[in-house]
Amino acid sequence: MTVDVLERYEPVIGLETHVELGTKTKMWCGCATEFGAEPNTQVCPVCLGLPGSLPVVNAAAVEATIRIGLALNCSIATWCRFARKNYFYPDMPKNYQISQYDEPICVDGYLDVEVDGEIIRIEIERVHMEEDTGKTLHVGGSTGRIHGATHSLVDYNRAGIPLVEIVTKPIPGTGERAPEVARAYVTALRDVIRGLDVSDVRMEQGSMRCDVNTSLNRHGQPWGTRTETKNVNSLRSVERAVRSEMIRQAAVLDAGGSIKQETRHFHEDTGETTSGRSKEEATDYRYFPEPDLVPIAPDPAWVEELRKTLPEPPAERRKRIQQAWGVSDHDWASVVNAGAVELIESTIAAGASPEAARKWWMGELARRANETGTELEALPITPEQVAGVQALVDAGRINDKLARQVLDGVLAGEGTPEQVVAERGLEVVSDTGALGTAVDEAIAANPDVAEKIRSGKVAAAGALVGAVMKATKGQADAKTVRELILERLGAS
Repeated sequence: MTVDVLERYEPVIGLETHVELGTKTKMWCGCATEFGAEPNTQVCPVCLGLPGSLPVVNAAAVEATIRIGLALNCSIATWCRFARKNYFYPDMPKNYQISQYDEPICVDGYLDVEVDGEIIRIEIERVHMEEDTGKTLHVGGSTGRIHGATHSLVDYNRAGIPLVEIVTKPIPGTGERAPEVARAYVTALRDVIRGLDVSDVRMEQGSMRCDVNTSLNRHGQPWGTRTETKNVNSLRSVERAVRSEMIRQAAVLDAGGSIKQETRHFHEDTGETTSGRSKEEATDYRYFPEPDLVPIAPDPAWVEELRKTLPEPPAERRKRIQQAWGVSDHDWASVVNAGAVELIESTIAAGASPEAARKWWMGELARRANETGTELEALPITPEQVAGVQALVDAGRINDKLARQVLDGVLAGEGTPEQVVAERGLEVVSDTGALGTAVDEAIAANPDVAEKIRSGKVAAAGALVGAVMKATKGQADAKTVRELILERLGAS
C-alpha cells in the first residue's frame, strides 16, 4: 500500500524528540525526579507554579544538553535565553512552559543513520531546554482520553523535569523508505543519548517520546500540509505512525480533500492515527523572554572541555563490536534493526558467549516480541536472566528445548531461571538408572531400528534417542541416552 501511495505522492517527514534528562533534581527547583513515586509527592511551590516562587536553572541539565548538542554535531550558542510559551492546560500548573524559542542553546547539527546499507544524513535544526509537564489521567471513559471521562486527576511529579527537545529539519527524498528512516533516526538518537549517560531514554516510561510530522505532495510540487502525530512511545510505533499517515493522507487527497494542519493521536492497537486538535502556530503561544531567569552564556573553553568527555560514537562502537563478535554484515543489520545490540552486549557481560547471547535474543525472544507486537527491550526479561538460562545449558542442567520452557517461566514472572527450573522440575535427567527403563521401552517398541544398530548402523540410534526424549518430555540427557542404547545393543 505504501508503494502505491508513492506512485502519486512524495513524503516529507520531520521528527521532534523529547528526552527527559536523568538529573537528580528538577529543572528549576530541588524536587526529586525518581520515576514511579506516589502522585504529587515530589512537588514544591516552584514546580506547582505558586505565586511568589522563582525558578533557578539546573546546571547539570545545561551541561547535559550541551553534551547532547556536541554529540549531534551542533554549534553551541555563546549566548542564549529562556522564553515563556503560554498555553492553558491542567498539567501545566503555571499556565506557561519555560522553554527556549528563537535563541536555543544548540543549532545546526546532524546525525548519520544507516538504512539498507546506505548512510542518510538527518539534519538537526535545534536542541533546546525546557521543562516537562505533569500527567493527566482521565477516569471513567473507555479510551483513557478526556472524551467520555467522568473526571480527571493530575499528578505533578513530572512537572518541571528537565526536558530536551531535539528537532530535525524537514527530511525529503526518502520515498518508500520514509517510515524506516524515521525509525532508524530515533533508534540512532536513542543510542547517542544512552551512550552519553544523560537519560535512560526508556520510551515505555515516557523519558523519550517522539512527535512525528508527515506530509505528502504531488511529484514536483511544493511540500504539502503536515500533521503532527504526538507522543509516539516506541521505535516500532514511529515507523507505523509515518506509514499510517502516508496512507491516510493519500486517501484524503485522492478523494479531492485537503489535509488539515493538526495534531493526531497514534493508536497502538490498530496502528492508525485519529484527529487531535488544530496545530497552533508559534504566534499562538505568545512567546516572550522569561523575566525570572538570566541568559546563559556557555564559556567556549568549557564547551571544549565537555567535548573531550564525549564517548565513542555509536556507529564506531558498533563496528568494533561487530568485528569482535565476528558477525556478518547481513546478520549485524538484523541485530541493529531489532534494537538488540545493547541487550546482547549486556548478556555477554553477564557471562554468556556472543553466539549464545545472539541466539536467544535474535531467535526465541525476537519471535516472542514479534508475536506480541512489542520491542525486544520491553520484554519482561533481563540480559542477566538470559545469561542465567545459558549458564544452565552450559552446565548440562537443561538443554535448549528445556531452556525455552525456562524462558516461558521467566517471561511469565515466575522468578529467576534457577527458580523456574526448580518449580517446574525441568532439570535434565542424566542418571543411567533412571533412564534405563525408558531406553528399554524404546528398544522394545522399535525392533527394526534396534536390529539395524546391532548390525553396525549406529546412526540409526538417533531414532531411539528421539523416542526416549519424547517419553521423558525432553528432560533426558541425549548423550547419556545414546550411550545406553549402544551399550544395550552391543554396538558401543
